[in-house]
Parts: sequence; structure tokens; C-alpha cells
Amino acid sequence: MTYAFPHTPRHYDGPRQLWDLTPDHATPPAAQTCRKDVSMHYQYPVEISVLGEVKLRRGGVDIPPTSSRKTRALLAYLAMTGRAHRREHLCELFFDTTNDPRGALRWSLSKLRALLRHNGSSPLMANRDSVELDMTGVALDVNFVRATHHRPDPSTDDLRRAANLLSQRPLASLDLPRSEDFQAWLFGEREELQSIRGSIINRLASTTDVADAEAIKWLRLWCGLEPFSHDGPHALWQKLSTLGRKDEASAVRVRYMALMGPDARDWRPVNDPIQPADTSCRHRQTIGFCKAEDGVRIAYAKVGSGPPLVKTANWLNHLELDWQSPIWGDTFRALATDHTFIRYDERGNGLSDWDVPDISFDAFLHDLETVVDSQSLGRFPLLGMSQGCAVSIEYAVRHPERVSALILIGGYASGWRIAMSAEEREQREAVLTLTRHGWGTANPAYRHIFSQTFMPDADADSLAWFDDFQRQTTSPENAVRFQEAFGSIDVRHLLPHVKAPTLVLHARGDQRIPLDHGRELAASIPNARLVTLESNSHIILGTDPAWQTCMSEIRQFLREHS
Repeated sequence: MTYAFPHTPRHYDGPRQLWDLTPDHATPPAAQTCRKDVSMHYQYPVEISVLGEVKLRRGGVDIPPTSSRKTRALLAYLAMTGRAHRREHLCELFFDTTNDPRGALRWSLSKLRALLRHNGSSPLMANRDSVELDMTGVALDVNFVRATHHRPDPSTDDLRRAANLLSQRPLASLDLPRSEDFQAWLFGEREELQSIRGSIINRLASTTDVADAEAIKWLRLWCGLEPFSHDGPHALWQKLSTLGRKDEASAVRVRYMALMGPDARDWRPVNDPIQPADTSCRHRQTIGFCKAEDGVRIAYAKVGSGPPLVKTANWLNHLELDWQSPIWGDTFRALATDHTFIRYDERGNGLSDWDVPDISFDAFLHDLETVVDSQSLGRFPLLGMSQGCAVSIEYAVRHPERVSALILIGGYASGWRIAMSAEEREQREAVLTLTRHGWGTANPAYRHIFSQTFMPDADADSLAWFDDFQRQTTSPENAVRFQEAFGSIDVRHLLPHVKAPTLVLHARGDQRIPLDHGRELAASIPNARLVTLESNSHIILGTDPAWQTCMSEIRQFLREHS
């Protein structure tokens, strides 16, 4: 897919110019683009910038914005939401405190219609009941940033341009203190863009064709823009430590600890028999792509060395975000210690294609087959978590010659529409409705439904991270499609036909998938061994005492059956 948005504004006046963030001898393409003559070709007749001060260009010419803050806020709202809104809603959102809300709305719309008019037509469409900004011929800087964030393989130039745009304060000068509903929306959008900024800069700094000096400057900028962030200073500390710049790394850590006080996180490596202090393997992770039979592009990652260990995808994955996360990081690093650890993002989430025709159990199976075949693997152990266990079971039965061992963590053989009571099914249906309407919002309450059942004993930071991780990992539509697909899973008839040695691990107090499901797997798969973990979590975190037991059992099992 090609995005034709003119990525870098020519008259950029953010806190720093991009060429001030890069070494003198390595001016990036984005900076060169900034310096080009103004006679640049644009595909879109109208360009709207909201990252920073609201700006408008029409036919490649800067248009002075309206002096009315509410009118600028209305423009940003219509452009960013990209859909029709009832006039009553817009009156309540922006003009509820005026004597004539409908008249005030008409006045603002007349101003916007004139500002946006190009070659005799305006993308602003308004009738008696509703108002909409037709974005077909409009370029919005936020759309480019979001597209870059969600693309599995953005170019380094696009990452630079997105980072450059995000180095400004999002939606500046649009605050309307007396419009509480608009302020709530504005806060949510700023929070999302701040999260995207961290992801974009982290990806840019980790790109192999970005020089270390430029990467460090981007990371320092991130720390400056978000002084109370945990992730920015941590990423800078890691980069400096990797380069052997110990004094600078130590200074970053000291400043962070002093600023955050009791809220600071401990960056010291954890020394234990499973996870070694040296976590440099994370820097050797390589990400690639392969195509399934229906043309969907699947992202996969490889890290570590030794015999292969393949992990089936589960809810939810993101090859970059989860590798360094407080949720999956400890487990994945442990699994990569003695193996070439191979995992992938399911279609519809993570770095794999999101806009896909089919999200179903059969598609999940074909994606696993695609990834395995792309790596030309012989025999290998297969690890599944949650619904990934059912996919692993089906694969092991279809390809017994390929699977040397099977590890199933928190799994089940039949989905919620089949295995759960009528009352539980009603609850799941209600969650589907909540997901459909609230997943993509800034309010974490909808996603928190999942986080709390996945990790009921996790600390607030871990739950907050998982809440936001889920929003970044898939769309509301796909979140619903995934849940519906999980509900129809049924591989019970295949369990007696599994030939591979099988280890089943399940938390005793798992609130997402009850222990009975693990017992069913162990009882129905020939010669399977069940290990009950003393935990309440569906996802066993590295801080959970049961995590050591889980990793030790897996390590011993792989020694016996790899």
C-alpha cells in the first residue's frame, strides 16, 4: 500500500528540526525533503495538520487558519474522526455554553467551508441533520502517522517523518476547558498519539540502517518530550549500555530514578537459572514476512540459537512490542536461551496484515503452516498458549512427522460457545458488544475486562501496559472477529490422535480458562503429563512464583524430547 501524504511539512516549526537530530555527516532523506523548493507535487488538494498547531494547505499553498479556537477544534474533530456527526452532537460538544448553539455551529461551518474550498468544491458536507468531512481528497498528518505505526514494514524514511511529526505537541491550542466532553476526547487522542510516538521512535532507533548517533538523539528527544515516561529512559539506557557507554547509561538511570522516586522501575537484570543477566539476544531478533495461500502477509520473528522451538500465535501478539514487554518479555527470553525461538503474529493483529478476509480457526492453522514451511524446518517442538493450543493440536495431528514434542499452556480443546454454560455464554456475548463499541477508545475499561481476567494478581503497571498493548495490537473489528472465532473452536475429537509427547501446564486458579480445560487435554491426549501451576493467572508473568516452575518444566521436557 502506498501512502501519498506529503509526509514532512516544509515549514516545520516544531521544537527541533529533524536535521538537528541527526549527525552532521548523515542528513536523513526526510530532512532533505524539508529543504526542497516549494514547487513540490501533492496528490491531495487539501492538507490538514493537527500535530502541533492546526495548519491548512490548499493546492500546496498555506492558508491562514481561522482565529476561532472552537472552529479549529471542530475542524480537527471532523478530520480525525472521519465520519458523519449529528448536528445536535456537535452543538453539545462545542457550543453548549453559547446562547445559540445551532447558529454558532452554522457560523463555524461557513468559515470551514470557505477555508477548505478548492477548485469550486469543498470536502465539508452538511445537511439538515448531519455534518461530515469527506476525507477522500484530504491529507491528514495523523493518518500518515497511524498508518506508519500499523504498517508491518515501514521504511526508515517514513519512520523518521512520523517521528518528526510527533515531536510536536499533538493538537496544540485546541483545549476548550468549558467543553468537558470534547476535553475528554482530546485527552484520549493525545494519550494515543503519545503512545504511538514512543513506539515509532523505538522502532526507528532499533532500525539497522539508522546510525547509533542518530538513534541516541531520537531517544534523547523522546525522553525530553516525555520526562515522566518509563519507556523512553529505559530504551536510551539500553542503547547506551549496548554501545558500552556505561557512564552515560548510568547517568540516564540516575536521572530517571531521581525524577520518578518511588514510582521508578528497577532496570537491573534478573539473575536466575532460567533468565540470564545477559539479555543481548533481544538485539539479534530478526523479523521477516511470508504470505499465506490467500495472500495475507504474516510477520514472524527469530531469535536465539540452537534447535528450533516454534510458538503458535495467541491473543494478542505484536512481535516488537511483546518482545520487550513486562508481560511476555521474561518468558520469551527464557525460551530463546537454548533454542532458535520462532514466533509470529496472527493475521489481523500485530505486524501481520490487519485488513484480511478470513479470521477463523482454519486460517489460524494455515498461518502456522505457512510460517513453518517458510523456515524449511524438519522436526521441531511446538508450543501453544491459550487458543494457540488448539491450533497446535490440529497441526500436530495433521503433521505428526514434523512435531517432536507438544507444549500446551493454559489451553482448551473447545471454545466458549461450546464448552461454557448458558450464563457464561451470555457474559461473553455482552463482552463482544462492549468490544465492538469501546475497544479503540482511550478509556481502558473495555480492554481492562480482558486484562483483569488474564492477570488478576498483576500490579497496576502491568495491567495498564496490557490494556494499552491490546489497543495497539488490533482493531475493534478484529478484536470481535477473534473472539467469535475462538468461541467456535473444537478439536476434542483430535485429542486421542496426538502422537507427539505432550506437556500440559495450567494455572490452578486460571480465571480466563478454568483448570478443567487443562485436565481434559491431559486426560484425552495419550501419555500427556499435566503440571498444575500455583497461580491465578492465565498469563504467567516473570514475577509470579509459578513462572520458575513453568520454565523449569518446559526446559526439562525439551531436553527429553527435542
